[in-house]
Amino acid sequence: MGKLTGKVAIVTGAGRLRGIGFSSAIALAKLGANVVVTGTGKDPSKFPEYEKIVGWKDIESTRIEIEKIGPESLDLVTDVTNEEDVKNLVEKTLEKFNSIDILINNAAFGLGEDRQPITQVNPKIFQKVVDIKVTGTFLCSKATIPYMIKQNRGGKIVNISSVMGKRGMPNTLAYNAANFAVIGMTQSMAKELGPNGINVNAVCPGPVDTSRMDGYVSAYNTSWEELASRSAIGRNGTAEEVGNFIAYLCTEDTSWITGQSINIDGGTVMEH
Repeated sequence: MGKLTGKVAIVTGAGRLRGIGFSSAIALAKLGANVVVTGTGKDPSKFPEYEKIVGWKDIESTRIEIEKIGPESLDLVTDVTNEEDVKNLVEKTLEKFNSIDILINNAAFGLGEDRQPITQVNPKIFQKVVDIKVTGTFLCSKATIPYMIKQNRGGKIVNISSVMGKRGMPNTLAYNAANFAVIGMTQSMAKELGPNGINVNAVCPGPVDTSRMDGYVSAYNTSWEELASRSAIGRNGTAEEVGNFIAYLCTEDTSWITGQSINIDGGTVMEH
């Protein structure tokens, strides 16, 4: 019996092999949770080469890896900015599992086109970054919370922000705006939902060895070694470390933690 046996979790943005969404889904499954995973149905021709080599199939592969561990899983292509898609996600989850106990809001816009000086940022790209991170978190939370309340046994919501939700950086306006917003949303939700026994926290990763950060290294003409040197511990994090911490926040061991935005970054950023 794991600490989350019998619980049902939804993890958005869980289709990348080297990603926090995937690692979170795996960590939740290892604790016994049944896990529903979402992704955008990305064109396989655009997968990273290392995913192509192993025959990765986006959220289908994530589902398969969860089922190898033991719990049941469901994979659903979902646009988190589309209210009808989100409603379908909740309906399909309830059809299969008749419960929703945990929500991990992880979906985010792929790093790249948004990393420009403010005068060069395309307004459509700015809106896309904000829509996926902020509107997606709003819609998924709005759709799942009524069922958590109805079940009357509490719940856990973990919003994935970033250390860039704590510290502004040049050429990162859209990403900073979205992640600062998620921290504010986390505090508001925690205050509102605390009486219902629902814990709401945010996790703020720093440099983590994921496919997303591959783009950061390229966009900012830096190196993994340089990123590691900025941390107090002197190394970058792993997706597994972040995923395990997210899963921990979904256990009853953390029932007195809510409204927090917790840095997991080796001491790169220490702002509260």
